[in-house]
Amino acid sequence: MKALLSVLCLILLVSVSEAITRPSLENFIGCLHHRTNTDNPITDAISVADNTTAFLSSYVSYTKNKRFLSPNYKKLLAIVAAKHVSHVQATVVCAKSNGIQIRMRSGGHDYEGLSYMSAVPFVILDMYNLRSITVDVPSKKAWVQAGATLGELYTKVTDASDTLAFPAGVCATVGAGGHISGGGYGNLMRKYGITVDHVVDAQLVDVNGKLLNRASMGEDLFWAIRGGGGGSFGVILSWKLNLVDVPKILTVFKVNKTLEQGGTDVLYKWQLVSTKFPEGLFVRAMPQVVNGTKRGEKTIAVVFYAQFLGRTDELMAIMNQNWPELGLKREDCQEMSWLNTTLFWADYPEGTPTSILLDRPSTPGDFFKAKSDYVKKPIPKEGMKKLWKTMLKFNNVVWMQWNPYGGVMDRIPSTATAFPHRKGNLFKIQYYMTWVDANGTEASLNMMKEFYEAAEPYVSSNPREAFFNYRDIDIGSNPSGVTNVNEALIYGSKYFLGNLKRLMQVKAKYDPDNFFKNEQSIPPVRVM
Repeated sequence: MKALLSVLCLILLVSVSEAITRPSLENFIGCLHHRTNTDNPITDAISVADNTTAFLSSYVSYTKNKRFLSPNYKKLLAIVAAKHVSHVQATVVCAKSNGIQIRMRSGGHDYEGLSYMSAVPFVILDMYNLRSITVDVPSKKAWVQAGATLGELYTKVTDASDTLAFPAGVCATVGAGGHISGGGYGNLMRKYGITVDHVVDAQLVDVNGKLLNRASMGEDLFWAIRGGGGGSFGVILSWKLNLVDVPKILTVFKVNKTLEQGGTDVLYKWQLVSTKFPEGLFVRAMPQVVNGTKRGEKTIAVVFYAQFLGRTDELMAIMNQNWPELGLKREDCQEMSWLNTTLFWADYPEGTPTSILLDRPSTPGDFFKAKSDYVKKPIPKEGMKKLWKTMLKFNNVVWMQWNPYGGVMDRIPSTATAFPHRKGNLFKIQYYMTWVDANGTEASLNMMKEFYEAAEPYVSSNPREAFFNYRDIDIGSNPSGVTNVNEALIYGSKYFLGNLKRLMQVKAKYDPDNFFKNEQSIPPVRVM
């Protein structure tokens, strides 16, 4: 950190004077009409921020965290739900010329609401109408627009071929724009890596409203948007993806082990073997608080979710040889198509039709807070018991996901894309806590901090790494209208490690005036 600071030839502190005076909404909307044409009218795409039911519905539909359910009417001017690329271009140009900040939202799963909240005058550019997907089976390629959900992408790919897939996340309602740009991952990561490892082209609207592809944007910007987040560099319109091969039949299982059933010992062994399994086997461990056998008693259950690119017989042989402690039985295993595995991972009941993957919820989920960590060496049993003790103190719903590394993730260089967390990791942790009432927010956030502190001795350090797509404002942030480089170095080094320096230089080249910014954006700084 100090070394990087010493070579900075510029310390940037950009304030937004517009925070003092509310820009003219009338001028902004007039500009939108001027910059679009009647062939693709923008009128129906604009929702002025007011407290009408229609506007609130537009805002809430893609607000997944109830903590951010109420729009900031003092600062939010409008939502532009773009229906054509010209609407995206006009929104960028008109927001910039009128001193209005822009926030881009594709699926609304931004954990801290930074894609639709701001403390300075802003508009939301909502991408959910831009959701076309085209699949070309002979070339094993697909184009997907930013507002398409993973569920829509998976369905479209399977409709075209039952032996092709895309290695992305397990939540069907996540938008492709943000998920891919932040380095989204899923249960194919040990075999095929993550989303950004399969992006071969992209369309992006830059700070001047120009539509660029890989050839016209250049390799440095193309590198940055694959894992550095799109929100600092422009508006991602679409991605061109390499699809990957999967068998027609895969095997999955879900096995629970409570503490009383030796869950701690089984999970300790998981840490030793999960990264060494064949690459086609991915086993996620989820420690969570559950009811105990006695009334009013609670315990920890570790739920092991697995997916194997093959049949049950082969999987059983692998498990019996490498991890007999789990006690896997044939009847625990289910064979199914790749598309059906997405329902399994989402915990849908058996027999749920795959059409549910196309649903777009119109109401938010829970109040929640999430955090992340990377683990380099096995957490000792004493450390695990310390985590269990902390979890059992809370009345909230609380769980962790331990996602194994190994396989191809150990072979892709950390500089291949902007996503840096590669070799040297045993697993990634997601911490997650939910609650039901806004009155519980402050106490719940404090609980989560306590939980995170309890894990500190057992995870990566200097820096304590974090996953960009599990956005966490606690690890460092700037105010909405300010980008202080010193602060950006704090959160940026955790999200991007050694790639931060290059990301800042790309930002300085393509958005030198720092128009695209949020509380955790990348600062435009040239490094000597």
